[in-house]
Amino acid sequence: MKMKIGVLGSGDVGKTLANGFIKHGYDVMLGSRDKEKLSEWKNKTEKGKIGNFSETAAFGDLVVLAVRGSAAKEALNLAGKENLRNKTIIDTTNPISEEQPENGVLKFFTSLDNSLMEQLQKEHKESNFIKAFNSIGNAFMVNPKFKEKPTMFICGDNEGSKKEACEILEKFGFEVEDMGMAESARAIEPLCMLWCIPGFLRNEWSHAFKLLKE
Repeated sequence: MKMKIGVLGSGDVGKTLANGFIKHGYDVMLGSRDKEKLSEWKNKTEKGKIGNFSETAAFGDLVVLAVRGSAAKEALNLAGKENLRNKTIIDTTNPISEEQPENGVLKFFTSLDNSLMEQLQKEHKESNFIKAFNSIGNAFMVNPKFKEKPTMFICGDNEGSKKEACEILEKFGFEVEDMGMAESARAIEPLCMLWCIPGFLRNEWSHAFKLLKE
């Protein structure tokens, strides 16, 4: 049977990843607070399903959280803890503040000692969060055409969930680097700041990270 993927989020990231999962043969439901917002996407996508957050979380064998960081907690609450229990949640979010960037540097509403993913994991102890897809633009999230495979940094506490995430990321064209437990999100989330600086300063958005090894 196909693995069922529930994608929470109706923005560009959610739609891009949902399309990517469909491309790779997964059974996909895209979720929004108001699923009528997704009718246009559904009309363009023969194989995709739509639902509200609760329906989408219940549908997915694996769930992708693809909302604004400031909306992440509410989205998970609407999804329902019972629908997320014992599931892998790929967390794409970044804790970006509403404040304007300073000289191209985004501001976060978290500290370096307490990442957003840690907060989400603490509130949903029976789910398994894996940070991924947060340090690259949505245009390059599905099989990007760089000269070399870009690196996707991940972290999380559950080894089985990491394995699930790695299999997906490799299909999506990434070289995966496991950076450890949930606390490592304190370092991975700020990669979003670094990725965005060339864009804000010079309108350069076509890049990705690569970890080089001897």
